[in-house]
Amino acid sequence: MSTHIEAKPGEIAESVLLPGDPMRAKWIAETFLENAKCYNNVRGMLGYTGTFQGKRISVQGTGMGIPSALIYCHELINDYGVKNLIRVGSAGSYQKDIQLRDIVIAMAASSTSGINNSRFINSDYSPTADFDLFLKAARYAKENDIPIKAGNILSSDQFYEDGPEDYKKWADYGVLCVEMEAAGLYTIAAKFNVRALAILTISDSLVTGESTSSEDRESSFSKMIEIALNTVV
Repeated sequence: MSTHIEAKPGEIAESVLLPGDPMRAKWIAETFLENAKCYNNVRGMLGYTGTFQGKRISVQGTGMGIPSALIYCHELINDYGVKNLIRVGSAGSYQKDIQLRDIVIAMAASSTSGINNSRFINSDYSPTADFDLFLKAARYAKENDIPIKAGNILSSDQFYEDGPEDYKKWADYGVLCVEMEAAGLYTIAAKFNVRALAILTISDSLVTGESTSSEDRESSFSKMIEIALNTVV
């Protein structure tokens, strides 16, 4: 048992999917995993372990933003021996050719967060995905005719930006979309020599102003979860 996770030793698998929303963790466990059992309800941040194609897989909610996600990632790695962490979440598109329900795999994660400034004074650390996980995810998507985009994304500390045009400076440098956790995940994975990947579904577009409905999100998220699960089995 750790500070924020009440699982007993052995109750969490070596591979964990990480949605921000704990209710999405519940949906993933009930929809995709066999014999899923809840191991955590501390602060309502649900976690489950079950099996997928005979392999033990866990799914753990992390909350919103890098600070919250890092708490759970740190404890999963150091208290429960997790080796593979895959974020599965929503993102806002920064590019015209990345549309609603598209899937983006983050090769690298820029950030507005100051999380690494205290580690690398007057320098820029570039958090990146694990190559093997990235390769497996991309290969599975290609072999199963699931279109993906891949590249640099932004992990922002702010959901509501002051200026509606602020995203354009990132878009001009090829950043594909924005979310709130991947840069922290990639950094802590590198620190503790484990593997991490972020797979995202576009839920809204800062370019067009469009957004998906809750029903659309559930059906489109299924492909993202399919890729993530088949990456770690």
